[in-house]
Amino acid sequence: MYNEKYVIEKLLQKTIELNWPADKLEIQILDDSTDETKDLLNDLVSQYLQRGFPVILIHRSNREGYKAGALKNGLSLAKGDFIAIFDADFLPDTDFLIKTIPHFLNEKVGVVQTRWDHLNRDYSILTQLQAFALDAHFTSEQTGRNVNGFFINFNGTAGVWRKQTIIDAGGWEADTLTEDLDLSYRAQLKGWKFIYRGDILSPAELPVTMAALKSQQFRWTKGGAETFQKMAEELLKLPGSGGVNALTVLLTYLIVQFLFLFLYFQLQV
Repeated sequence: MYNEKYVIEKLLQKTIELNWPADKLEIQILDDSTDETKDLLNDLVSQYLQRGFPVILIHRSNREGYKAGALKNGLSLAKGDFIAIFDADFLPDTDFLIKTIPHFLNEKVGVVQTRWDHLNRDYSILTQLQAFALDAHFTSEQTGRNVNGFFINFNGTAGVWRKQTIIDAGGWEADTLTEDLDLSYRAQLKGWKFIYRGDILSPAELPVTMAALKSQQFRWTKGGAETFQKMAEELLKLPGSGGVNALTVLLTYLIVQFLFLFLYFQLQV
C-alpha cells in the first residue's frame, strides 16, 4: 500500500477474519507510505498484536521498484509456503483461503487467481463502464484461456502464489510497469499451472475519476508492451498457437489504434 489511510482499516479487518488457523497465517502489511498512513498503521498493528493476531508491518523508507520492490522485500521475509496478495482496496471473503489453497495439493499448480468484484459498480457511468469491461475480461477472457490451456495472468491482486513458483520463475522484477503480468508469463514458461476461479469473488473499488482511470490504463497499456518486448522471443517458442495467443494478449490495447484507423478510413470514404 501507498498512502492508503482511508481503506486500510477495512482491509486489515477482513484479513484478520480469514478462516484459517492463526498459527499457520502471517499477515504482512507492505507499506511504502510517505504520509500519516504509517502512523495509523503502527497503531492498528499494535492493537492487533495485543489481541493475538499475526500481523507484521514492513515499512520501506524508499519506493525502489515500487510494488515489485515491496513484494520482493516481503517475500524475502515471508515464512509461509503460499502467498496471498491483496491490494489495499480489496476486501477478501472470509473463506478465501479455504476455497483457494486446496488447489495446491496438485504440485504443478503455481497460482490460483480469483475474480474481481466491484463495490462501487453503480457509482457513476464511468464505474459502470469499467465494471462491464473488467467483467468481460474475467468471465470470458480469463475463463476461456484457462479452459483451453492458454496462458493467463495473475491480475496483481486477489490471488495466491506458491512461494516456490515465484522463486523458480526468478522473483518479482521491476523492469516493467506490470510486474504481475511479467512474473505470470515467466512462471508459465517454467511449466507452472495456473488456476482461475471465477466463482470466488474478491470485491474492490473502481477508480471514480477520469484522472485515476487514465493513470491505471496507462500502466496496464505500457506494462503489456514492455512485457511483449521482454518476452516475445521466448513466447514464440511455445508449441502450437500458445505463443501467438500469449503475445496477442500483451498487445490487447492495440485494438484502440486499429479502431481509430478504421474510423479514419471510413470517414475518408
